[in-house]
This record gives sequence, structure tokens and C-alpha cells, in this order.
Amino acid sequence: MTSPVDLALLVGAVVLLVAAVAVRLSTRLGLPSLLVYLLIGLALGEAGLGIQFENVELTRSLGFVALVLIIAEGGLTTRLSVVRPVLVPAGLLATVGVFASTAGVGLLVHLLLDLPLLLAFLYGAVLSSTDAAAVFSTLRRARISPRMGALLEAESGMNDPPAVILVATLCTLAVGEHTGPLWQQGLLVLFQLVVGAAVGLGVGLAGAFGLRRVALPAAGLYPLAAVGLTVLAYGIGALLQASGFLATYVAGVVLGNSRIPHRQAVFGFADGVAWLGQIGLFVLLGLLASPARLPDAVLPALIVGGSALLIARPLAVAVSVSWLRFLPGARRRGWAFTWREHAFLSWSGLRGAVPIVLATVPLSLGVAGAEQLFDVVFVLVVIYTVVQGSTIDPVARWLNLSAPEQPTDLRVEVAPLERMRADLLQVSVPPKSHLAGVYIDELRLPPGAVVTLVLRDGAGFVPDPRTRLRAGDELLIVATDEARDATERRLRAVGRRGRLARWLGETG
Repeated sequence: MTSPVDLALLVGAVVLLVAAVAVRLSTRLGLPSLLVYLLIGLALGEAGLGIQFENVELTRSLGFVALVLIIAEGGLTTRLSVVRPVLVPAGLLATVGVFASTAGVGLLVHLLLDLPLLLAFLYGAVLSSTDAAAVFSTLRRARISPRMGALLEAESGMNDPPAVILVATLCTLAVGEHTGPLWQQGLLVLFQLVVGAAVGLGVGLAGAFGLRRVALPAAGLYPLAAVGLTVLAYGIGALLQASGFLATYVAGVVLGNSRIPHRQAVFGFADGVAWLGQIGLFVLLGLLASPARLPDAVLPALIVGGSALLIARPLAVAVSVSWLRFLPGARRRGWAFTWREHAFLSWSGLRGAVPIVLATVPLSLGVAGAEQLFDVVFVLVVIYTVVQGSTIDPVARWLNLSAPEQPTDLRVEVAPLERMRADLLQVSVPPKSHLAGVYIDELRLPPGAVVTLVLRDGAGFVPDPRTRLRAGDELLIVATDEARDATERRLRAVGRRGRLARWLGETG
């Protein structure tokens, strides 16, 4: 007899495989993959195969789990050198911008839809946070300037605490409970951000130190441990009443930019886990939605979405970062933004799973009007995904903010050789890399590093100084602990600028 668990595993496996294939199809058709997952959920639900699912609490809980995994992958694959210059404007967008967006949407929805002011502000709070899942999955496939991409990614990793606090406060007021004075809520936002960042930093540094010094018995345990550390950061942050999401993101950034073994395997594993989180989250949200109610939500969604996209988001960008250009040294620090960058930031406030998950909070508390709020937000996210997700590249090109095509950067995999106090580096020469055509002796690796083997066309050989590298070659390099960092930097530098990298100022 088939048990419910067996049936659930069967359905889950089929959904996962269909979703994986659908990614390929959606890419060819130019549709955002997140939209495909929502459609799969709707097809499985009450209007499709007839699966009845109305558990709002379970959806909210699993939604937060999926968001943790998505944010962890975003942090692990974020380059600190790119994000560091935009931390101040990102922090302002994540705090001042959230409050400005909430106020703008709330007032407009109150006037245009004649909703109670408290409920209107709840609409604004739910939509105030840009979504990490949408940002990471969309922007990293788009050819936009690294500065804009880093700013939007950092904002999405930091703006959840203010949005969550606003939603919780407004829901508490809506059910008639006292929340405390406004200044107290502001201090709570600050506390959550500061403590969350501190927890993430501490867990990331301690985790990187431990992973470098603990020889795990299997290579596959390193990716598992790295992702586990980011989830640990969330748990500690949440236990301290701080922002677990921000703790996860910061821990991921620290680990992803540290000298941990098997970094590329960690990135690959985190990427797979994030895809699993996205698929599960959006399919679940599609299941929870009721298609019969969605047509009535289209017109309100267009009004709310237009208010948020065309008025509230530009307002949030203006009050958050426009004035930074007048500060001393703003241009040197990268805080001065052109009107083109303002326009792109205003258009690229991507929404996705986070608003829908936040919309389940008033729904679970029985707030009056929460059902319509959920339907409007669901429809709105679909509209945003189609309109914004498909126009990021064209808008960036129109505003001259597209990034030029760059040679694929090197991926260096590291396996620790504990007894010899050395590391084995595996380097693949990607297409268009300037490593192609360079002779072994022109690499000028630091003392303590040597190319031991070259794999070419399926055959391996020991190179000599006059061996010339080709695209597609794989190199095995042994480097001592002291020489490892310098070796990686030198390889990246030559990969970007060629044999004259040092003369051209490229340090890797």
C-alpha cells in the first residue's frame, strides 16, 4: 500500500525535475524562471490537478527557510571588493528607502483605492522590501555595471529587517494591540541590523578559520559545512531577536571571500541548494493561491504596482541616495550617482517571494482585508516578474549602464595537502581568457608554487617552461600555504590582462 510519504516523494521528485527542465524552456522563451515555478504551483493546485493546500502557517515557515538558503547563496557568491564601496548607499536604501516606499505606497493606495489608512500602509510595507531571490537570479544573468548590481544585491540582503518590523507593527495595530512609540520601533530596526551584521561577521570569521584548520574526511563535507554555517548565523541572529537574514548574508559574504578549501565546490553546492529553495518556495506559493480570486485582484494590483514602481520607488531612491553627492569625498567613495543610475535603481527594485511571504503574515493573523492583500501581491509579483525581469537588460543598455563583455574569470579549486602544508590548485583556462597563449615560464608564479600537470584534450603531461597554454587546458598547481594567495592573484591577473598584467597595473 502506498503511504502518504511515498506519494509526497514521488510528486516532489516529478515537480523538481519538471521545474529543472522548465528553466531551460523559460530561458529560450525569455520568461523569468520564477514565473514558471508559480505557474507550476497553480497547475498543481485547486484549479489544476486539484491539490487542496491552505496551510498559511506552513507556507510562511517553509518560505523563510527557502529565503535563508537563497540569501546564503547570494552572500557566498558576492565579491566583497565589489560590494564594499556601496555599503553606505545600500544601507540607506534598505532603511530610509523602505520607510519612504511604505509611506508613498500607503498614501497613494489610500487615495486611489479608498482603503483604510492602516491597511493601505500595510500594502506599502509588504511591498517595500526588494527580493533577494529575484535580485540574485535576475541581475546575475544580466549584463549591467558591477556597481549597480552590487548595490541592488546588498540592498536586497539588508532591507528585510525593516520591512518585517513594519509589517509586524502594522499587523499588531490592525488587530488592536499596542506596539510602543515610534522611536522605539526605529531603535528596534537599528538593533536588528547592527546585531545581525555582527553575528554574521562573527560566524563567518570563525567558520572560515575552522574550515581552514579542520581536515574533514570527505571533500563533500566542506560545502555542507559552509552552507550550514550560514544557516547557523540565521539561527543565532533570530535567537538574539536580530535580523537572521542579514546575519546569513554577511556570514555568506565572509565565507565566500575567505581562503576555505574547495571554494568552487561550495559555490556549486550553494547554487544547487538555492535553486531548490526557489523552486520549492514559488511552487508552494502557487499552491496557496486561489486562481478563482485572482482576476478580481488584477486592477488593484495594477494600481498598487504602478504606484510602487513609478512613484514610491523613485521617491525612496531620491531620499536615500540623492543627497550623498553633496558629502565631502562622495565621488571618490563612489557615493555620487548620476541621473541614469537613479533611473536604473528606481526601475530595478525587483519584487519576488519576499512580498508574498510577508503577505502571509496578516493572512495568518486574520487581519481584515488580508485575503485581498495576498491576492493583489501575488498578481503584482507576477506582473513585476514579467515586466521588470524581462526589461533589465534593455533598460541598462538604454541608460548606458551595460557592462562590457569580459573574459570569463578563473575558477581555482583548492584541495588541502595537510602534511605538506601545501594546497593543490586546479585551474581551468576558460574561453577568451588571456592565459591562452602564455608560456609556463611567463606565468611567473611566486616561489613555492609550480605547475605540476597539464590536462589537454583528455591527456595529461608534465609541462616544461616553454609549454604554451591553450583555452580548455586544465592545470594542477602545488603551492605552499605561504604562496597560495599570491599564486591565485597572479593567475587571475594574467587571466585578465595577459603576460604583461603587472605592467598594466592588474594585481588580481
